[in-house]
Amino acid sequence: MSMIHLIGGEKGGVGKSLMARLLAQYCIDHDLPFVGFDSDKSHGALLRFYADYTSPVVVDRYESLDRIVEAASAEPLRRVLVDLAAQTQAALVQWMNDSGLLELAPELGLQIRYWHVMDSGRDSVDLLRALLDRFGGRLDIVLVLNQLRGDDFSILEQSGQKQRARELGVRLMPLKRLHEAAMIKIDAASSSFWAATQSGAAHEMGILERQRVKTWLKTAYQEIDALGV
Repeated sequence: MSMIHLIGGEKGGVGKSLMARLLAQYCIDHDLPFVGFDSDKSHGALLRFYADYTSPVVVDRYESLDRIVEAASAEPLRRVLVDLAAQTQAALVQWMNDSGLLELAPELGLQIRYWHVMDSGRDSVDLLRALLDRFGGRLDIVLVLNQLRGDDFSILEQSGQKQRARELGVRLMPLKRLHEAAMIKIDAASSSFWAATQSGAAHEMGILERQRVKTWLKTAYQEIDALGV
């Protein structure tokens, strides 16, 4: 089946684009064909870091969003990655509902997965609650706990939403912290994660910095392997 990966979280700054970039690099490193769509009009990360694979998409235009499904249907087994900007979920859900996408997907041979990226704050927990209220067990959801934005998820634990998510079949992926200095250099140089592990690249990282990126990628890839892409 072709897979459409919607990478969201609704809240700004939780690491949605980081996860989208990670999935893109995973596909490249594992020789998996993919195409990307970026909904951020001002500074789209997939368009910036993986421009050869990515096109812009406008979430409040149905004809633009339709291209996502057309791209997935055109080439079986090709992954489609959609980096969703903050505050785009309402438009996306309206499009999905009006198009009957979840009902149509099995007929088209499509699998749709939503990667809900969250930090450790209360807002992310409230957004998770709203997502579960809306979709229940009807949508394949992966809850990404982004430790780059804080590693104390006690608010999530105490809210009961983590247990509720598990009961609805939601799977969890911890995204380990990468040393901040390395991430700053990667972003400043507009480097792909692969380029960040190479010597002599624009990021000007030292030997151990490159090794930390390699270790971080290896750990993240193991988590993605367990979920399947």
